[in-house]
Amino acid sequence: MSAFWSIARRPRWIGALILALAIAAAFAALGQWQLERSFERGAPPPEQTETAVPLQSIATPQQPMPESTIGQTVTVTADLVAADYVVLSDRINLSDGGYWVVGHAVVESGGSVAVALGWVASADAAASVIDTLKADPPSPQISGRYLPSEAPIQQDFEAGKHSALAIAELVNTWSVVPDGVYSGYIVSSAPVAGLDLIDAPTPSSEVTLNLLNVFYAVEWVIFAGFAVFLWYRLVRDTVEEEEEARKPTVE
Repeated sequence: MSAFWSIARRPRWIGALILALAIAAAFAALGQWQLERSFERGAPPPEQTETAVPLQSIATPQQPMPESTIGQTVTVTADLVAADYVVLSDRINLSDGGYWVVGHAVVESGGSVAVALGWVASADAAASVIDTLKADPPSPQISGRYLPSEAPIQQDFEAGKHSALAIAELVNTWSVVPDGVYSGYIVSSAPVAGLDLIDAPTPSSEVTLNLLNVFYAVEWVIFAGFAVFLWYRLVRDTVEEEEEARKPTVE
């Protein structure tokens, strides 16, 4: 072992060790990063999401929706555009299928936000509620849970049939060109007359484990150990080569 350390203390191998340790440290840091990512935190705690805050304090038109704002209860003052109500089909509320009535709300400070006003069992009932809303506009004081836009799905969009609350699609149906659009939508906590409350429960705050990220973290730790082992193996090989060279030649 003394021969090993005598060679390992040479400047060449000291430099190689420093390099190996630097590489190992980088790999270990990547493993730590992957391990942190493996714990997928849920929504903020209920004491945060259930305390209503102004929409403008957590979101800005034309900006992505921060993950920390998903499920936040918000308030906003906005006028619903009479010509822009949309009925979404195939919407499950608790255990029943039905329809959502969605409005286009123009915020007094600028920008537009989609508002899911409530659920109803039939399309005819939804149309009747919309007729009432056009004749008697609801209060501009809107409160509810702020949720991310849904992804567009294949549907008969040209015929006016919608089943997903996709902001990018709804904008194309609005008669009033919006001055900026919020990337999320509000599920109203006070449905208008004729509509039922949409079930929008408190977001889960549970922490889940992503096993794929754990696997990547273990890989980086193995790579870090291999970097140091490679240095050791190279020094060991040098020791063996020099010992072999010192052996007397047998003629």
